[in-house]
Amino acid sequence: MTTARAHTNIALIKYWGKRDAALMLPYTSSVSLTLADFYTDTTVVFDPALPADTFTLADQVRPTTKVTPFLDLVRAQAGLTTRARVRSVNHVPTAAGLASSASAYAALALAASRAAGLTLDAQALSRLARRGSGSATRSLFGGLSVWHRGHDDATSFAEALPATTLPLRMVVVLVNAGPKPVSSRALMANTVATSPYYPAWVTHNEAAAAAMIQALAANDFPAIGHLTEQSAMQMHAAIMAADPAFTYFEPETLTVWQTVQALRAQGVPAYATMDAGPNVKILTLAPHVDAVQAALLPRFAGRLMTTAPGPAAHILEDQ
Repeated sequence: MTTARAHTNIALIKYWGKRDAALMLPYTSSVSLTLADFYTDTTVVFDPALPADTFTLADQVRPTTKVTPFLDLVRAQAGLTTRARVRSVNHVPTAAGLASSASAYAALALAASRAAGLTLDAQALSRLARRGSGSATRSLFGGLSVWHRGHDDATSFAEALPATTLPLRMVVVLVNAGPKPVSSRALMANTVATSPYYPAWVTHNEAAAAAMIQALAANDFPAIGHLTEQSAMQMHAAIMAADPAFTYFEPETLTVWQTVQALRAQGVPAYATMDAGPNVKILTLAPHVDAVQAALLPRFAGRLMTTAPGPAAHILEDQ
């Protein structure tokens, strides 16, 4: 039995679109920040007495339609046929655009591989997590990481980036903590297939990943923030241009973006980003968190959370 914890991550430079859905190979590289306050704990037990895999999420029995194929990858590597019992708890709103799938599959990859007797290096574990959820490949690493798009299973993996000396903080604004009306996987596939803006987004986003790595190394926060906002807006522009047209933006989503722009005009270094969902994440620096929260509190009291860079995925219990 092994229990692992993995934290969510927010892509500063986005991942949106697969060129190989089976292997989860992305069209572009991406750069992310792992967050301290959102995480998943997962326990895996391989039990010879089990006739089939079982999966519980927050003590509720769930289908194994996604878990079993992933466990099959682990079993194939370990030479096992034994079924497994998987218990998972998400300490993050599920399906609300806060990367719960990233932490979930990163925790599952670490717990299942270790419970199966495998000792995978960081790159191999990253490649395994990628097969469950693309962004999970980055949640194995603490702080900043880059997911190289690669060109096949062996070359598409994530790795940690050097830590920045900037006191990065992320203010999360819960516009709507409920499930998304359209899953990110379905919308991602439709964007790739139908958006006339998608090829341009791929070109710009791949260049932005390289520029972001340079900006982080230079501790250039204005450049980091600008690249973060641009990647998010360009991704959502591609989504809006798909057929049928769709947007995750809600009225309060726009309110947050406009508040961030107003803060910047007042000299507060704050930059907005979004993933698949209406919730907005604001990248800022520790000394400016109070100013960001003060601007948002009148409208979003009780719906704000500030978090810092989080740790790498790790084992909580192994027996």
